[in-house]
Amino acid sequence: MLMRTDPFRELDRLTQQLTVPATWSRPSAMPMDAYREGDEYVVAFDLPGVTADAIDIDVERNMLTVKAERRPVTKADDVQMELSERPLGVFSRQIVLADSLDTERIQADYDAGVLTLRIPIAERAKPRKISVGAGSGRKEISG
Repeated sequence: MLMRTDPFRELDRLTQQLTVPATWSRPSAMPMDAYREGDEYVVAFDLPGVTADAIDIDVERNMLTVKAERRPVTKADDVQMELSERPLGVFSRQIVLADSLDTERIQADYDAGVLTLRIPIAERAKPRKISVGAGSGRKEISG
């Protein structure tokens, strides 16, 4: 149900994620899983340490954009940071959704650091039976 447009985009995303840390001016991608479950398409994003109010989800036509911000934890004045490896800043991911998905009825749930989006399959895209009518007789074409 996802439409990929550039086969090298995923490689670029992984390279950027491993070599360059995220900042507020340059968002980093977030890991995700996508699968079909019955009549829904499910997309799950890993966003540990992000509060629900720091997540922004937009859909424009068939482009889904998810942005999240992990903010620094406020510390007391006498705390001296020894090691800081957890990335802070903005995380972003854009996905082109197929026309067969119903973007009007997307449901979002955030629990235990995982944002789960459920996107229903549009009625027009579901399989259906087409009945075949029997003809009332043969017609001959003469020329």
